[in-house]
Amino acid sequence: MTTLLTVIVVVLAVVALVQIVRIFEIANVLNKKDEEPKDGVGQPSYKENDIFGKVMLFLGVALVVFSIWSAFKWGAYILPQSASEHGVETDRLLWITMAVIGLVYLITQPLLFWFAYKFRGTKGKKASYMEHNNKLELLWTGVPTIVLAIIITYGIITWGNIMNPEFDEEPIVVELYAKQFGWTARLAGEDNVLGNANVRFIGGTNSLGIDENDFNGLDDIVVNELHLPVGKPVLFKMRSQDVIHSAYIPHFRLQMNCVPGEVTQFAFTPRKTTEEMRRDPKVIRQINQINNIRENIGEDPYDFDYVLLCNKICGAAHYNMQLKIVVETEEEYKQWLKEQTTFAESL
Repeated sequence: MTTLLTVIVVVLAVVALVQIVRIFEIANVLNKKDEEPKDGVGQPSYKENDIFGKVMLFLGVALVVFSIWSAFKWGAYILPQSASEHGVETDRLLWITMAVIGLVYLITQPLLFWFAYKFRGTKGKKASYMEHNNKLELLWTGVPTIVLAIIITYGIITWGNIMNPEFDEEPIVVELYAKQFGWTARLAGEDNVLGNANVRFIGGTNSLGIDENDFNGLDDIVVNELHLPVGKPVLFKMRSQDVIHSAYIPHFRLQMNCVPGEVTQFAFTPRKTTEEMRRDPKVIRQINQINNIRENIGEDPYDFDYVLLCNKICGAAHYNMQLKIVVETEEEYKQWLKEQTTFAESL
């Protein structure tokens, strides 16, 4: 009974509120019955239209000015030049697309707000009605269609080149193994063939589940800091132990999901060593800004490194999934390899 009474009270309160709102609406109409315009009861007056039009013009100018200011203000935080060969093509596609979008934005948005101001309701002005115009329809559907078709075609070609690269030499095969919450890398060793691996073989020091009976896996090298030679093609093969992770190395313009039970891959060629990137003027400015913040909060200074991140929110410690990658000369890479322990030696 109490529930029923509560429901009835709520319903009556809603009805009463609706009636009050209607009373206010009727009162507003009656109060404005002698105001402009004469041909529309309850319509905004010419004075209100003029105010709204000027406000729209101001907002339009402010929006465009703020957009241009933002591009200059925050442009310094954009990633530096790509450190991989395919990334150069990716960046070119990005900037062409952004140029087209920016041009369209700078044309359409000012016009939108200008029209709202220019054609605001004023005394003596009457809107004209146009039912159809074939030329206009062809213009505003044909031009975007052609532009989008060109961009999409270019994007498909770029994607095909990135995902199906042609190398002059056999790429170095490296496995990226993801789990909550960390990365482990495994180089294929001298034979450049990764040994079989399965989660059922995980145990003791064998954290990746490498098959001890597979000869190809005995020379594999498991590391927590990955070194790569500059100018040499690399093939990443990616696995996940638990949930979907996403291998993300922004400076290489590289991202690929790591799916449990599947092996995904991505091939690329590093074009800048870590030391070369550290000397890049844009990287220096960005690192200085980071270190200014770190100094203010009492943390040690940071030096640039390539870092493998997880770009999927894979759990509470997702942010901890980082693996340092060092790109160096081929001589330095070979020296580093000699210092590593193979899987057979770790047994």
